[in-house]
Amino acid sequence: MSDRDVQRAGAAPRGRYVFRLKEISKKWSGEQGFQLSVPELTIRQGEKVALVGFSGCGKSTLLDLLAMVLRPERSREFLFFTGQGEQLDVTEAWRRRNLNMLARARMLNMGYVLQTGGLFPFLTVRDNIGISRQVLGLPVSEAVETIARRLKIDRHLEKLPRQLSVGERQRVAIARAMVHDPSVVIADEPTTSLDPINAEEIMELFIAMADEYGVTLVVATHEWERVEQCGFRQVRFSLTQDKTDGTVHATVAG
Repeated sequence: MSDRDVQRAGAAPRGRYVFRLKEISKKWSGEQGFQLSVPELTIRQGEKVALVGFSGCGKSTLLDLLAMVLRPERSREFLFFTGQGEQLDVTEAWRRRNLNMLARARMLNMGYVLQTGGLFPFLTVRDNIGISRQVLGLPVSEAVETIARRLKIDRHLEKLPRQLSVGERQRVAIARAMVHDPSVVIADEPTTSLDPINAEEIMELFIAMADEYGVTLVVATHEWERVEQCGFRQVRFSLTQDKTDGTVHATVAG
């Protein structure tokens, strides 16, 4: 990241900022429009943050903004502090359409866990987990085997995803998200497809891995009781509707 948008920020002690957003908005047009507004949101290194609300409240939109795959319409300040101690001005990068910078920041610093795992069906578990390290040119074999043992999926490394249970596939997704040592892992409803017992076990493993690896977790969920019990800071969404055009306005609080 040699562009002038990225400035050296010194060491990266636990508790420093990871995200700092001010006056961000994203609008979707349509028969019934939707607008998400983020007056102010900060997330610090090592935090566990839950975006909590019903379907359609804007959780996934905010996740996509944080993941830098969705461009905001308005942005007074949007800073991302990477695991390498660098400060990325996301607002300026979007303004200058520096998509390569945003993509590289995501690749180096972020991991993702989707509702259904999002695994490549034609790759083995070993290759699914190791693909991010392979793309980054990092050693693969030992790291994959270590994290697979930690998540108790090492006996499945040569299998294809279709040969696994839903819970096992989510463990693989967690391994893939963390194996390249990102500073942030973003998860969109990671336990929705699981039964309550498996969901609790997977979430406990997820949190334990995040603590062990020193990773910041940002999770979208509607399971309010579970995240409260697990010690997540909750970010909620207030909804209003414009009576003139029907646009739903969601505002982030927290």
